[in-house]
This record gives sequence, structure tokens and C-alpha cells, in this order.
Amino acid sequence: MLTRFAPSPTGYLHFGHALAAREAFDFAAKQGGSCLLRIEDIDHTRCRPAFIDAIYEDLAWLGFSWPTPVRVQSEHLSDYASVIEALREKDLIYRCYKTRRELPNGPYFGPNKPLSKTEEDAFPSVAKPFAWRLSMAAAKTALGENFTVQYYDNDVLKSSDPSRHGNIVLARKDIGTSYHIAVTHDDHIQGISHIVRGRDLSDQTDIHVLIQRLMGWDTPRYYHHGLLMGDDGKKLSKRNFDTTIRSLRAAGKTPKHVFDMVSSGVIR
Repeated sequence: MLTRFAPSPTGYLHFGHALAAREAFDFAAKQGGSCLLRIEDIDHTRCRPAFIDAIYEDLAWLGFSWPTPVRVQSEHLSDYASVIEALREKDLIYRCYKTRRELPNGPYFGPNKPLSKTEEDAFPSVAKPFAWRLSMAAAKTALGENFTVQYYDNDVLKSSDPSRHGNIVLARKDIGTSYHIAVTHDDHIQGISHIVRGRDLSDQTDIHVLIQRLMGWDTPRYYHHGLLMGDDGKKLSKRNFDTTIRSLRAAGKTPKHVFDMVSSGVIR
């Protein structure tokens, strides 16, 4: 049994991270398994090396330990590029030059007929930035009856039609990949059998299972835990400038104090 805790170094860890780390590491301990630490830093526009060091320090201070070496996603961008190329070879993705202003509200399903690989190779792609989008129509053709995905979520077998998301971006214009590609690839190569993460990511599970099916990867079992909410009813996040583990350490608080506050918080 193997799971992982995978924070993004876009800021210092806060109470919400303490809850997520405890859920993942405790789940592994109760199952007699292990919990890896993974640094998901593919977004170079927001991630900072100093925050990576802080993650190691804060988690160790909270009492967690993990196997080494730690996988840092920015060191493996060529792996994700290989996934994009594999999907391209299968004619499952296409170049999209549209800007956000040009896209409709809600799911986007265009164009009706993406360029073929030969046509794309002949197109002057350097003239304008583009993203790689998954063609849901092509995915349906490739998977046939298996397109409607099934997976276990909190030990309940669920079914979902991932086409509800539209033709999602699998490689952003600015970073050459996406969270969807990086996370499913790493879960595969690291042999993750159980994924323990916040309920805010549950809506993306069918996308991840679809990618796993298209790539011939195994699907882990998913467990989505509740979220720590603020007094305003919103999820705690770095954007809300919630109290960080680092600031609590500086104030002389103990790990027990942090987890006592986490346990007394509102979890939904």
C-alpha cells in the first residue's frame, strides 16, 4: 500500500496542509503502508525554491518522515513531454491557439476536426503559442464502451462521463504540461496504490482515470477527505493568507498545538 502527500511550493504550508499531511501519513500508517512526499512544482510562474526547503522543514517539525529521494516534478519535465508525445501519436490531442477571451463559458468542445499530426507538423507553430488539448471525441473512439470511467472513491464504486469537462488542456502554453499529466504520470511510475487528498480535487478524478485508461496505466483507489474551512466558510488557502506553520513555529507553538487547532476546526 503506497500513497503520497504532494504539496505545491507556491507559499508556506498552513493549517490546511497540516490536515492533508496528517490524513495521508496516518492513512498509510493504519494500512501498514508508506506515504511518499512529492513536490509538485511544474508551475514555474508561481513556485519558488525557498518554499520547497520550507516544506521539508515544516513537515519534519510536525513529526512526519518520508522515504528519499523526494520526487521534484520540475526535474522531470521531459517525462511529461513524453506523455504528451504518446497521446499525440495516438491522435488524441491537438494544438489549441485560442486565448481565454476567445473561449466560451463552460466546457469547450472545439474544433470539430482537429488538425492531423502531419498537418500540425507542417503548421508554423512558432508563430503563436499553443496549448495541447485532449479531444474527447477521439478519446471516445479510442476507448469505445470503456469511455465512461469507473473508480473507487472512499470505497464506493463510482461511474462518470469525463466528457462533461470538455476538451481539457493537457499541456499549458507557458509550462508545456499540466497538473493532470504530471500527477497521473507520477502516480503511475511511483506505484501509488491509494490516493488520499482533499475533497476539492474529487471533481477532477474522472479526468485522471481517463488519462490512465488512455495511457494503459493502473487506476489507484481514491480517498477524498474533508477540508478545513475558515469562519467565512471558505477553504483555507495560501491565497487567503491563513496562518502558516512557519509563523506558528516562530511564535513558539508546538506541533501538538497545530494539530489541536486543526482538530477543532470546521471540516467539510
